[in-house]
Amino acid sequence: MGNRGMEDLIPLINKLQDAFSCIGQSCNLDLPQIAVVGGQSAGKSSVLENFVGRDFLPRGSGIVTRRPLILQLVNSQAEYAEFLHCKGRKFVDFDEVRLEIEAETDRITGSNKGISAVPINLRVYSPNVLNLTLIDLPGMTKVAVGDQPADIEHQIRDMLLQFVTKESCLILAVTPANMDLANSDALKISKEVDPQGLRTIGVITKLDLMDEGTDARDILENKLLPLRRGYIGVVNRSQKDIDGRKDIKAALAAERKFFLSHPGYRHMADRMGTPHLQKTLNQQLTNHIRDTLPGLRSKLQSQLLSLEKEVEEYKNFKPDDPTRKTKALLQMVQQFGVDFEKRIEGSGDQVDTVELSGGARINRIFHERFPFELVKMEFDEKELRREISYAIKNIHGVRTGLFTPDLAFEAIVKKQIIKLKEPCLKCVDLVVSELSTLVRKCTEKLVSYPRLREETERIVTTYVRERDSKTKDQVLLLIDIELSYINTNHEDFIGFANAQQRSTATATINNKKRVMPNQVIRRGWLTINISIMKGGSKDYWFVLTAESLSWYKDEEEKEKKYMLPLDNLKLRDVEKGFMSTKHTFAIFNTESRNVYKDLRQIELACDTQEDVDSWKASFLRAGVYPEKDQVESEDSGPAESFSMDPQLERQVETIRNLVDSYIGIVNKSIRDLMPKTIMHLMINSAKDFIHSELLAYLYSCGDQGSLMEESADQAQRRDEMLRMYHALKEALVIIGDISTTTISTPIPPPPAGPQDPSRPGATPGPPPANPPNPAFALGPRPGPAPLNSHAGPDPVGNVPVIPSRPIRVPPGLPPGIPRGASWVSLP
Repeated sequence: MGNRGMEDLIPLINKLQDAFSCIGQSCNLDLPQIAVVGGQSAGKSSVLENFVGRDFLPRGSGIVTRRPLILQLVNSQAEYAEFLHCKGRKFVDFDEVRLEIEAETDRITGSNKGISAVPINLRVYSPNVLNLTLIDLPGMTKVAVGDQPADIEHQIRDMLLQFVTKESCLILAVTPANMDLANSDALKISKEVDPQGLRTIGVITKLDLMDEGTDARDILENKLLPLRRGYIGVVNRSQKDIDGRKDIKAALAAERKFFLSHPGYRHMADRMGTPHLQKTLNQQLTNHIRDTLPGLRSKLQSQLLSLEKEVEEYKNFKPDDPTRKTKALLQMVQQFGVDFEKRIEGSGDQVDTVELSGGARINRIFHERFPFELVKMEFDEKELRREISYAIKNIHGVRTGLFTPDLAFEAIVKKQIIKLKEPCLKCVDLVVSELSTLVRKCTEKLVSYPRLREETERIVTTYVRERDSKTKDQVLLLIDIELSYINTNHEDFIGFANAQQRSTATATINNKKRVMPNQVIRRGWLTINISIMKGGSKDYWFVLTAESLSWYKDEEEKEKKYMLPLDNLKLRDVEKGFMSTKHTFAIFNTESRNVYKDLRQIELACDTQEDVDSWKASFLRAGVYPEKDQVESEDSGPAESFSMDPQLERQVETIRNLVDSYIGIVNKSIRDLMPKTIMHLMINSAKDFIHSELLAYLYSCGDQGSLMEESADQAQRRDEMLRMYHALKEALVIIGDISTTTISTPIPPPPAGPQDPSRPGATPGPPPANPPNPAFALGPRPGPAPLNSHAGPDPVGNVPVIPSRPIRVPPGLPPGIPRGASWVSLP
């Protein structure tokens, strides 16, 4: 393809803009462009019309430009315009272009002075233009009119900042000559975002409207408010000229005559006017694109790499392939089975670090929630003793019993075992709920095929519900098996003799302290809720043992803040505060003593309700029980109280110890068998079903075509991804064809201050490094460089070039030198 030369850089950026605009995305690239900023009626639109040589922009008083207009000027033999939102339609009549801009503006903003940041893309082809890309932005205003919001000034300012803050954007700051330059809105906003003035080009309009005897010479000579890129003066048509349909070509001729005849401007007439402005902008934008190309190429490559993985599955997509749907179905079902098993069994890839999920949640149900439900049954001490006494009396009947009846033990034990049914069935329900959630999450990867996702979720969930019924039957069978035979010869059963020897205090202590005194039951962070007056809430590291609850400054456990013995402590639920996001429970002393400092209770807060339940289960293991169970036990018996004779009291205590021992054995057995039963009958069965039978069930659903029908969103996403991918590849190819070794004028150095040698009376100094007429260097010369030259690197860093001494370009070009090339003066 060869080197297209730097003249193709602006069309290159236009292609990139169109490629990304067509797919409705910017691809996070800041493409080089020129933004036109200025106050209302500063002459921005007139400058753009002078570039094109046609009247095509809306006119009027007040705010006329109400949406950003991305104007791409393309040098071409034919003259016409195209809108991106009207693909394929060529506008030859530029009055129609104006009407289309007005209609498209009103479509988004309304017809009463509203504004919008959604741009209009317009491309103008003409032999009278140089390649340029400009953005005409709404003029800055102070007062809202029409149905504009009261903050219209800030809205317009925010819109301008969206464009001009980008380092890749050149700023064309338009200021009328008949206003004080220090009050220029355009220069003010340019100074904010470009304090060094590297990206700002000043344009002074309405030079012909200045008061007689005054001129803008100091401004145009870059002395009053210097800019690195300087100022260019233009003379636009007046409103009277526009109303009189004055031809733009005639206006450009009048502009040229004005500069040549004006005594203050004739010495710089060759650097003033719309044609010079257009050439300067073309050169500056080309240079700017050249400078940003390496960074642009890097961004494009990183975007392409980020899309590679997502596009990989779409590259070989063939919608008309008859085997595609069958292959996709097999792959989807297989992937679903793998995901389901990974979530149950755990996996090292794609680990959720935010919350528990899948198998971890089921594990928590097995080993925290279910034991918690079992332990809660043991709290009703008073009611249990009353039931034992009634059982003993009813067995003895009218006789006064001399011996402790074993039938009373058996009756009470069976009643306690029956109570196990509720927590066991609740455990099954919790696991079923988690499995349903798990299935729903696993089917999220089937979102591309809505019908397949729906059917898969329905089939697997139905199967889980069927296994739910069978699992519950098996759990109830376990309870019935325990009821069928009370094995008093169990090795862990204390026996009648040991039960008689135990005292009430010993039994209570043994009941509460089933773990070693120094054994740590749980560690973790909790928040102590304290009022702001007393220091406010703080997070501490808590350590719960069988004897005490301690908290430390952090998990290193070096700085202990407090240790609270667990004797006479109870748990209490606390409602979540109105503004609080945490879940809270409280610890208090049953003897109405202060628990911590002067507090009767301390409130402990967790991030989730699951954490609260887990901590409660840990406190239960340490013998700290909920308050509500104690209240229920106190209120559950009959109102009248009765006293037992010493013999009956000993019998009750003996039976109580026997029941406690045997129920402990049953609970241990049930805690062991419940997870195994659920895993075998429900979870493992569901995994086997998914791997071996799910596909057959899906085939039996009916038409495979409708089952594997893609969702509209997925098809659109695939198309967008592929278009983006190909647009990025095309952009890299285009950029790869551009050689950046051509030399162009660098950014001028900062302008001189008050001692500028060009001012009268200033001390003469060396000639400026960049005179008004900049020189251009011819591209790389064939053959070796002269021996006395000092080669230096190209500004982009590609090819060594020969430093040049600028000279004026002669009017005629030597034969064989292409037009557009520049001269170089060798030492």
